[in-house]
Amino acid sequence: LKPFVSNQPCTLQSAADVCSHPAFAMGKLIREHEVYFATLAEQAERYDEMAEHMHNVASMFDQELDAEERNLLGVAYKQAIAQRRSAWRTVATVEHREEKNGNVMTTAAARNYRRTIETEMKTLCQQILTLLTDTLIPRASTADAKVSLHKAQGDYYRYIAEITDNVEKTDATRSAKLAYEKGTKIAESMLPVTNSFRLGLALNHAVFYYEVMGSPPDAVRIGRKAFEDAVREIDGLAEDGAKESALVMQLLRDNLTLWTSDPAG
Repeated sequence: LKPFVSNQPCTLQSAADVCSHPAFAMGKLIREHEVYFATLAEQAERYDEMAEHMHNVASMFDQELDAEERNLLGVAYKQAIAQRRSAWRTVATVEHREEKNGNVMTTAAARNYRRTIETEMKTLCQQILTLLTDTLIPRASTADAKVSLHKAQGDYYRYIAEITDNVEKTDATRSAKLAYEKGTKIAESMLPVTNSFRLGLALNHAVFYYEVMGSPPDAVRIGRKAFEDAVREIDGLAEDGAKESALVMQLLRDNLTLWTSDPAG
């Protein structure tokens, strides 16, 4: 689908004029169509197609995504990439085993297959990162949106860092770190410590330090601060976000237990 372009002269004087204009009506219809098919693709667990529909929504219209659309976009790309991350780990394990056993032919086959999966992963990550950097983050108008989008930006760079080496890994790691830090700065200045977006950012930031930076002490420091700050304010937790915040706090606590029991930590 391509954006609708009207040949009618634009002489709109008010919001009512905009909403009644044929171009607006057609654009709204196309947007609703894309969102509907994204939700349908999600139910069918066809996440590549879900990502394509939500990419259209985010890129075709000069309008900020609402919370529901932002969530659909996040689910689409996270699930599409998660399937490949799991496949990559499986194939990498097989490759290592075949290499250890001295099986040259099967090692080469597994390595080539792993590289095919890597290419797919990096293509998806770069696609959403371009959308985040050029469109979504500049348009974000609320603290929740800004924090969640910077978290996503950090996550996709982290996924690239996990499967690359040398300069590519260094660049992706640096970009992930910067994205998480930008999101953290906004979260700490604009969101309460019990906010689920702020907690989710802290969780993923800590995971980044543990898994990519190889620094359990920093992971524990970030995770513990977020968890303890939220615990102190738990009585003031807004009812509408209590469930989401409680879930992230549980994940923080579980990871802290794991990391503090790790001899490397």
